Amino acid sequence: MPTIAIAGEALIDLVPHGPGALAALSPRPGGGPYNTAVALGRLGSPAAFLSRISEDPYGEALLDGLRQAGVDTALVQRGPQPTTLAATTIADDGSARYTFYVEGTADRLFGSPGPLPADIAAVAFGTCSLVLEPGAGAYEKVLRAAHADGLLTALDPNIRPPLIDDHDAYRARFTSWLPDVALLKLSTEDAGWLAGTDDPAAVLDACRGHLDAGPRAVLLTDGPRGLTALTRAHGTVHVPSDLSRGVADTIGAGDTVNAAVLHWLAGHDALGPDALDRLTADQWRAALGYAARAAAITCSRPGADPPWARELA
Repeated sequence: MPTIAIAGEALIDLVPHGPGALAALSPRPGGGPYNTAVALGRLGSPAAFLSRISEDPYGEALLDGLRQAGVDTALVQRGPQPTTLAATTIADDGSARYTFYVEGTADRLFGSPGPLPADIAAVAFGTCSLVLEPGAGAYEKVLRAAHADGLLTALDPNIRPPLIDDHDAYRARFTSWLPDVALLKLSTEDAGWLAGTDDPAAVLDACRGHLDAGPRAVLLTDGPRGLTALTRAHGTVHVPSDLSRGVADTIGAGDTVNAAVLHWLAGHDALGPDALDRLTADQWRAALGYAARAAAITCSRPGADPPWARELA
């Protein structure tokens, strides 16, 4: 199978032991791109992580987590600055809210890596790394270069409004990325924030509009209501969620969806922008079903703890 590179931040999630602002916290590896890389490695895809990680003890723990999952860390840059922290608060319904501590941290000083290794067939981007400068500009250059080189590019903006100083400027920048993105993944919350509405019909219309800007497909996650693919070739394909295991929290669920879909595409020789157009509706349904099962396992246990391939066999 070809290698999938995941570009973006690694941080420490301070995960609560229950709902409420004053619940006891435990440190766990996290960050949307980091979780996606770990999930890819656990599912059995050759994966590489493209980031900048601190030399502090948290940074060493993050690297250990990548290696244990089988993720290649040769592209990881290192620095003496501290690791970013994300304090999580869990609501009674299991949904998560985040408070970020990002000033002067190692990951936001990511620099351009130059040409990527020849075995990389796809690069996925997302979350804080596309907001915090100067690293955001460097990741943006990698995105545009990867698209120009014919690699499949995937984007999960994973919007964190408290980190975005100028909302209109970010929305404009997001729109500027779309011509260089083949696969766009959004939660309904992300899609609504980007569209400036919480009306479900308007959100869907906005997602269909993203297809006209460049992406071949838009994946929409809607919590217990399931997963939807909006595609150029087949319109809308939907699968329900599978939450029969119960929900501990939703941390890392969207990242698991990212990884599972990319893993499925790699296993079906569909890691190419044009290949997404050739997938049938049934193939999209199979990819989404696989992702829903993987995300359900992540939701059933605390923190971002994505499944191993044997758990989905």
